[in-house]
Amino acid sequence: MVVIGRFPILCVIACSTLQAACGRSTNEASPEAPSLNVVVIISDDQSWRDYGFMGHPDIETPNLDRLAGESLRFDRGYVCVPLCRPSVASIVSGLHPHQHGIVANDVTLSDETVRNELNEQVRALFNAQPNLINQLVSKGYLALQTGKWWEGSWQASGFSSGTADGSRDGGAGLTIGRSSMQPVADYILQAVEKDRPFLIWYAPLLPHIPHNPKEELLDKYMKVVNQEEVARYYGMCEYFDMTCGQLIDFLEIMGLRQNTLIVYISDNGWVARSQSDIEIPQTFEGLYAPRSKASPYDNGIRTPILISLPGTIEPERSTDLASSIDLYPTIMTACGLDVPQDLPGINLLDKEARRDRDAVFGAAYSMANMTIGNPADTRQYRWVITRKWKYIVRDQGRDTTRYRFIHAWDQTPTQLFDLVADPGETTNLVDRHPEVVQELSPKLEAWLPRAR
Repeated sequence: MVVIGRFPILCVIACSTLQAACGRSTNEASPEAPSLNVVVIISDDQSWRDYGFMGHPDIETPNLDRLAGESLRFDRGYVCVPLCRPSVASIVSGLHPHQHGIVANDVTLSDETVRNELNEQVRALFNAQPNLINQLVSKGYLALQTGKWWEGSWQASGFSSGTADGSRDGGAGLTIGRSSMQPVADYILQAVEKDRPFLIWYAPLLPHIPHNPKEELLDKYMKVVNQEEVARYYGMCEYFDMTCGQLIDFLEIMGLRQNTLIVYISDNGWVARSQSDIEIPQTFEGLYAPRSKASPYDNGIRTPILISLPGTIEPERSTDLASSIDLYPTIMTACGLDVPQDLPGINLLDKEARRDRDAVFGAAYSMANMTIGNPADTRQYRWVITRKWKYIVRDQGRDTTRYRFIHAWDQTPTQLFDLVADPGETTNLVDRHPEVVQELSPKLEAWLPRAR
């Protein structure tokens, strides 16, 4: 048994094999191949504020705090779409949803057979495109998929191994992290034995509902907030942090930490329904607050982004803007591999590129329906963010599903927020600063025009 962090991971290989692996380079047998390992950690439905290192007064995340201290850290990171499936697709492809074709969690909520047939078309189109997974595998990486994965089975998506079985959002693999980290440890050991660089895709269903933390965590946070819905979520944030600690500690025990790039991001935000004063119908379990998940507000799209490689990437707390579409080119560059020229993101390790960026963009769509080949058909919002301003345009895309109420309450056509003076986005300044609107509106239209 190897004990890491606060939890045991059982290593099901002989001690002699483990000792040999610990003393061997991951690239000893093939010096021409890439030697840098990659771990991508994606939390699921977590607000940008909900970490110790981001200043939350109650939630404890000591492992991610430690990682943040060892990272090039972007407190103003943004996902380019505030919903699980399209957000993950953008992280792995380096493209915006209107470019890679996945703008919602489902194609349609109609007949299940029709939905499955259409979904297979979307998956096939997406998996045929170059992305982080298939490009690293083509360069000799062993790639493990765990947790959330929407684009078919791990085989169909180009991973070397995995848990996704082709079901809607990951199938049996959603137990990873919630029940055990053992498959991750086993796979790392296998990669080391084979002298191959590895990619670990750790995207657990955490802190996502069901919010069912261990009793000691629930008791701990009930004493802090005395509101069970919120305490359960807080407990899941800490539990997710514990699993990250297991993974990072295991890399250190194996002697791999100095040679492993760790990247962290959340797929989208989340705020408990009880923490909102906006009234909308509560029609499904786990409904979150408006202006969080699926919305263009910072509680839906903002996330810290961490990039860590001890001894190579100098820890820094950057004030620059970062986007989820930047991770693909950043990881490829760090690994010494070519980056496709047509990607809209930047290499976040390049200070000049960060300095020259004047804005990041995004869009939100209907949650549970999309029109293949016509993403604008279901688009609900577009936005542009600068170092100070956020400008939001409300589109009126088609949504005939039962989830329409998630965005139907919000009918303000345009909004402008000063994110420095008003991080809670409480005051719409469109009428007070027409000169800013005049500057940002053409930028937004040039990036993604209004649907005609």
